[in-house]
Amino acid sequence: MIQFLLNQELRSEHALDPNLTVLNYLREHVGKSGTKEGCASGDCGACTVVVGELQTDDDGREHIRYRSLNSCLTFVSSLHGKQLISVEDLKHKGELHSVQKAMVECHGSQCGFCTPGFVMSLFALQKNSDAPDQAKAHEALAGNLCRCTGYRPILAAAEQSCCAKQPDQFDAREAETIARLKAIAPTSIGELNSGDKRCLVPLTVADLADLYDAYPQARLLAGGTDLALEVTQFHRTLPVMIYVGNVAEMKRIEHFEDRIEIGAATALSDCYEALNAEYPDFGELLHRFASLQIRNQGTLGGNIGNASPIGDSPPLLIALGAQIVLCKGETRRTLALEDYFIDYRVTARQESEFIEKIIVPRATAEQRFRAYKVSKRLDDDISAVCAAFNLRIENGVITDARVAFGGMAAIPKRAAHCEAVLLGQPFNNAVIERACTALGEDFTPLSDFRASKEYRLLSAQNLLRKYFIELQTPHIETRVTAYV
Repeated sequence: MIQFLLNQELRSEHALDPNLTVLNYLREHVGKSGTKEGCASGDCGACTVVVGELQTDDDGREHIRYRSLNSCLTFVSSLHGKQLISVEDLKHKGELHSVQKAMVECHGSQCGFCTPGFVMSLFALQKNSDAPDQAKAHEALAGNLCRCTGYRPILAAAEQSCCAKQPDQFDAREAETIARLKAIAPTSIGELNSGDKRCLVPLTVADLADLYDAYPQARLLAGGTDLALEVTQFHRTLPVMIYVGNVAEMKRIEHFEDRIEIGAATALSDCYEALNAEYPDFGELLHRFASLQIRNQGTLGGNIGNASPIGDSPPLLIALGAQIVLCKGETRRTLALEDYFIDYRVTARQESEFIEKIIVPRATAEQRFRAYKVSKRLDDDISAVCAAFNLRIENGVITDARVAFGGMAAIPKRAAHCEAVLLGQPFNNAVIERACTALGEDFTPLSDFRASKEYRLLSAQNLLRKYFIELQTPHIETRVTAYV
């Protein structure tokens, strides 16, 4: 059985199909049809809902953290122990919520189909920000698409509703909601079971290891932003899933003198602060990683584990010399991330083995790390080329070189010939040009609808040139803002 709050209503479910998305649960099982399906792939934001989770600050204060999510990519099993809020829940005692009023008064509703998603993104923004600036509003709304192109009045609604926000019914009931969430906090393995399909929800790494050993055919469900597409886009059935999002040990970020250890189930939005503090380019790239809804849901471990050749985080992590800790039963092994990827969607992971955490070395003064993403759109788009450069330069000489790319091969990988040209050489234009030529020996990229092979290779070379120019003239630095 799983339990969660549907606004303030306690829901206990045990016989649901684990392949059921929150979108379809709302529309078909509880009759809340305000949440819309636009794309069923997490691109349009029409299905946006907000999930509240109990959080405890370092000072011991308990509060509810609200996150916007794409309900079309969220399986119901991931709601275990949480609060689900849909657009119907905002109106209170016959009065529209302030974000709904702002959409009306600023004429932001347009045709209305996408409006519920915008409203829920604005609600999450209002809950999480005091007087957000325009950049925060853009970030909160980047995952919501309006086909009527009515963004100006929607941004006006964001300013009106969030910059002078008033307490609402959720604030008034916060203490009560916290108490109810504590009462349903999971204390044992949860399960959804429809007879022929099941999803198990462990609470500890040990439980996860035992379950995965018992069900090696199970699909691990973290954020589900990639896995759910198998159901919503390819209409496949997932007979057994194990949801890892309630394993607290795998959602920790721990800082050590020489490294940061990030639990594999940590949401990308939670990784931002730690990675941005050490590597600002990593933080900048995370802002361009899909939408806020996806970053709130997708995990760092999932972005590695699905072994996509165009995943944005692996090239950066490889260039930084990151490692992963793989767990199987009571056995753990640490592997350099670059050795995890073997071939297209083929990895070094053994049966019943899972990524427990990612180890990222801390920055040093000698490092010169930069990352670049080339895509057709600036926001919410997949890379045609993702490049990461990490050179150690001492007294004008390159003493260490790690160069990695995504989108250039069947796996994210280092550019070995390019690195060999750079290593031990002076950091000057002639050496960079030879290294650009060497990239042609490292990669034979493919042509697809995102870019031709010629464009990809030229982009990779130009990004290396860009890296050199930025380090030579830091005042023109543009970091990861490259796009087509």
